[in-house]
Amino acid sequence: MTKKRPVVGVIGSAHKVEGRFTAQRVGERNLRAVAEVAGALPLIFAGTPEITDIGALLEVVDGILLTGARANVHPTRFGMAEDPRHEPYDHDRDALALALIEACVARGVPLFGICRGFQEMSVAFGSSLHPEIRELPGRMNHRMPRLPNGEIHPDLAVVFADRHEVRLTPGGVFAKLLGCDTIRVNSLHGQGILQPGKRIVIEGVAEDGTVEAIRIADAAGFALGVQWHAEHAADRNPINRKLFEAFAAALTARRRR
Repeated sequence: MTKKRPVVGVIGSAHKVEGRFTAQRVGERNLRAVAEVAGALPLIFAGTPEITDIGALLEVVDGILLTGARANVHPTRFGMAEDPRHEPYDHDRDALALALIEACVARGVPLFGICRGFQEMSVAFGSSLHPEIRELPGRMNHRMPRLPNGEIHPDLAVVFADRHEVRLTPGGVFAKLLGCDTIRVNSLHGQGILQPGKRIVIEGVAEDGTVEAIRIADAAGFALGVQWHAEHAADRNPINRKLFEAFAAALTARRRR
């Protein structure tokens, strides 16, 4: 008999095809990290409340991966005013993801948030975000590398290259999982945590003070988030691989229970 693989729900993001047709999309790197490193079956679900029933979803999956996305979390979700400079937004994904995060943490469903997913986890538990973390005094530009003409750099090796260090909390969950107190990571984000919520435990900070790794305090199960794109080269990058392997262990434990 074939051994059943854990199932991981991977959230989709709204996208207009040819500017007319609404679609849900997920970057393939996320799916490959789930399949090839975590050893699970990735199952894409719509980041739309009218389509995705959270209760039904959590009866099917063994864990949830919240991916990065182009859209920012809408500022009204953390008590700030909307600014057209920080578009696009994805209101449906905000609504679905924030409710889903609370449900996963309460039920002990393994939850791994990456980039936007990290920000969603932060907001779900009371954090505020800054729309352009690079505008704060002393912060570096965390956005993806661009050419002098403003276009995104065409070489993915440059786009996803490690760009700064992250200092991990000694003895914390991340330090134990990764076996060290300092790592180097890629950086492709605009928003970042401004004020952390009460249940947001900061476990990793960049050289410039930007929060890069969190866990949810008193979560019933695995509930970790990273600001960098951990799905990139997850089969080869030792840091990203260990994170997906830890996620896999949580999925297996959940499935056995």
